[in-house]
Amino acid sequence: MLITKKLNDALNAQIGREMEASNQYLQIAAYFEGRYLKKLSELFFKQAAEEQEHALKFLRYVNETNGKLVLPALAAPKADFTSAEEAVALSLKWEQDVTGYIYELMEIAESTKDYIAREFLAWFVTEQLEEVSSMDTLLGVIKNVGDKNLIMAEAYLSH
Repeated sequence: MLITKKLNDALNAQIGREMEASNQYLQIAAYFEGRYLKKLSELFFKQAAEEQEHALKFLRYVNETNGKLVLPALAAPKADFTSAEEAVALSLKWEQDVTGYIYELMEIAESTKDYIAREFLAWFVTEQLEEVSSMDTLLGVIKNVGDKNLIMAEAYLSH
């Protein structure tokens, strides 16, 4: 077995978080689709697919290291939003939280001298910079245009 129980358990939990993020992004995509905001909806459908991809990467890693895969129960996503800003702020907060979870995984790998896991997790560390940065930028755009002018955010996303 190429994985410690502690890291195995933490990765199983992370798989659940990635799937919860995917579900939340699907809910946000539907929210924007319901407001006829095609570009924002497409962006969040794409984000949902990315989060599923991340979950599968973790799942395959657990399997490749002969760990024990145990998929956790998933919490229901937030379904109602009062504004686009609320939906995007939730996404940014989630990406910031995920960054912390990835750091915790990296700390487990480093503390147990699991160099294979450290290499695997390095990709996620870099990915989180892009995830947080893009959500932070989107939130800034949404705040600048305001909820009544979201068509301007759509135009921004078209470029």
